[in-house]
Order: sequence, then structure tokens, then C-alpha cells
Amino acid sequence: MAKTLVQEFTKGLWNEIPPFRLVLGLCPTLAVTKSVESGIGMGLATTFVLVCSNVLVSLLRNVIPPKVRIACFIIVIATFVTVVELVMQAYAYPLFLTLGIFIPLIVVNCIVLGRSEAFASKNNLIRSTADGLGIGTGFTLSLGALGGVRELLGYGTLLGKDIMPASFEPFSFAIEAPGAFICLGLMLCIMNLIGSK
Repeated sequence: MAKTLVQEFTKGLWNEIPPFRLVLGLCPTLAVTKSVESGIGMGLATTFVLVCSNVLVSLLRNVIPPKVRIACFIIVIATFVTVVELVMQAYAYPLFLTLGIFIPLIVVNCIVLGRSEAFASKNNLIRSTADGLGIGTGFTLSLGALGGVRELLGYGTLLGKDIMPASFEPFSFAIEAPGAFICLGLMLCIMNLIGSK
């Protein structure tokens, strides 16, 4: 049992890491990763929604009629997204402003809906919780790493602190939309090289 839970959790850290292996959740991945802070903030918000919706869908899986399961899953997800949005407005307002429209868009994030449909609706509470935590943690680490690369290249900082020497000329392309695609592609390439060995 413990081995199974560890496998459910760890699969989201490498084998099924959302942006790199499942190639899901690319809209927030590319849009909000101009800095480590915004990447981790979006990752944590998504993780909260993912874990809570997995738990509730798993608990209700035998009650929800098959014909309306997707609509029910979206209502469950939207409920937790609203909670995240209100909590961020109250306690992390600058981050809320930075993430903007991408917080409500968690409702239609294919990672969250996909895990509800493909996993939580077919598994028990504990396995669904482990799955949500693993996939969410992997997503958060991915966004943080991509945000770190883009922030370092685009601003010369990490977490708002100057890292590069004074002579460093920021590569502003890295913090633009095309730069997000290039950085994501290079990180995906590196992960595939590491994974093939």
C-alpha cells in the first residue's frame, strides 16, 4: 500500500510531469512564468485545486451519474478555483494581480480536469490525493524552474535579487511570449536527453 502511494506521488515528479511529459497546462506555463514567484504561485494555486477536486471527485465517484460527470467535475473544480481566487485577493494581492486572468482559467486547465476524469473518478481517496499532490508538485516545480530560467535570462535576477554581474545585459527576449516557447522547448529537450539515459 505504501509503495503504491509513493508511486502515485512520484510519477508526477518525473514520468508524468505535466508541461514536459504530459504536455498539458501550457497556457499558464507559458504565460505566468516570467519570474520564479509567479510560476510557483500559479503552481501552488493549481495544486490546491487539483488535490481538493481529486479528493471530492473520488468521494463522489459512485454518486455522480455517468452522463453528467464532466459537468459535475467542472463545478467541483470551479468551486475550489473560486476559493483560491478569494484567498489570493485577501492575502496575496500583488501575486493575484500578477497572475490575473490565469487564476480563473484553472477551471478549464486540462491537467485538473484530466486528473479528475482519468484518475480520481476511478480510484479511492488516498490514491487520488497522492496523485493530486504528485502531479501538482511536479507542475509547481516545472513552473518554478521555467520561471527561474526566464527571470535569470530576462532580468538577471532570481526571486527579485540581482544574481548576474553589473555588466550583464538582460536578454529581454526570454521574458516575452516567444522566449517562453524557446525556454520550454530547451528544457523539454534537456529532460528528454536525461530521460533517455
